[in-house]
Amino acid sequence: MEPSCGPVRLVAVDGHAGSGKSTLAAHLSRAAGGAPVLHLDDLATHDEVFAWTDRLRDQVLTPLSLGRTARYGTYDWVRRRFSRHEVLPPAPLVVVEGVGSGRRALRPHLARLLWLEVPEHLAWERGRRRDGPGLTGFWDAWTAAERKHFAADPSRPYADALVRQGNEGYVVLPGPAATA
Repeated sequence: MEPSCGPVRLVAVDGHAGSGKSTLAAHLSRAAGGAPVLHLDDLATHDEVFAWTDRLRDQVLTPLSLGRTARYGTYDWVRRRFSRHEVLPPAPLVVVEGVGSGRRALRPHLARLLWLEVPEHLAWERGRRRDGPGLTGFWDAWTAAERKHFAADPSRPYADALVRQGNEGYVVLPGPAATA
């Protein structure tokens, strides 16, 4: 796999909220010897659920493409503000996980795009269970925003691989982009 963002290979894990992207990203990180993971929830905000592309480009992609360490603010979902900063070195492999990580603006920087193949209603059900009844209002707004995002800028058709959770781990199938 060739570098895709300067000296870095970016591998995106996309899928519906609640589908298990963070868990898969953690598995990939361990399998790659501790590759850094960028969680897009750190860049999104209540007011800009999917409008984080400029922040990602300016704070992460540009420095990494130049072989420099990225420094980015992380959003505190409880305090509703950016509250701390993280650093992301230009490692040989960086896993980017989050809904929309395979979006049009990011795809040119990706070495691979993985789509976590979980039907939206099952993923959202899992997410609601995980987050509890206190976030019902957030989830109601989220599902509408996610549908709108994927209708305008779908990721799955461009996935190199479709990843399904099986009884004994993950099953990886060729994605639409790999079979086109």
